Amino acid sequence: MAGKRYIALLRGINVGRAKRVPMADLCKLVASLGFGDVRSVLNSGNVVFSGAPATPAAAAAAIEEQLVLRLGVASRVTVLASDELAQLIDENPLVGVATDPSRLLAFVLADPGLRSLLEPLCGQPWAPGALALGRRAAYVWCPDGVLDSAAAAAVGKLLGDKTTSRNWATLSKLHALCRETGPQL
Repeated sequence: MAGKRYIALLRGINVGRAKRVPMADLCKLVASLGFGDVRSVLNSGNVVFSGAPATPAAAAAAIEEQLVLRLGVASRVTVLASDELAQLIDENPLVGVATDPSRLLAFVLADPGLRSLLEPLCGQPWAPGALALGRRAAYVWCPDGVLDSAAAAAVGKLLGDKTTSRNWATLSKLHALCRETGPQL
C-alpha cells in the first residue's frame, strides 16, 4: 500500500514479563486496520506502516482500541508521521555529547503541548547527564545508565503515560526503516 509512512510507539510493550505482544500479532493487527507495509523492529513494541490515517492521533486511538479488543493488552500508543520522526532526530542537541546510543533517550511527547511542563527541568543541573527539549521530545543523556538517571526519572514522573521513551539506537533504526520496504528487521 502506498502512502505516507508512520511510526507507532507502544508504551510498555515487551518490557519485562508484563504486556507481552508477539510482533507478528501486532503487525497483523495494524494491517487489519487498513495500513500497509507494516514492519516491526525486533521485539520492541514499535511498528512502521504506510497509509493515510485521518490524523496520527486517530491511528493511535484505533491501535490502542484493537490492542485491548484483540490481544487483551492495554497500552498507550503514540503515532508519528515519518517527517515528525525525522524532525525529532534532526533537532536533538545531545547527539554530539552522548557517546553511547543506548544511553541517549528521547521521551516522545504524546501531545507537543506537554513540552511546557518540562521547561522548568531544563534549568536544573543533571551532570554528568543532560536534558534538552525539542518540539516533540525531551532528550536525556544517561551516561551512568538509564536506571540511575535523575533526569530520566524526573521526566517520567512528571509526564507518566503521556510520554514513551526510546533509546537513540532504536529511534535510528525506526528512522531508517521509514525509508525502506521489505522484510522485518
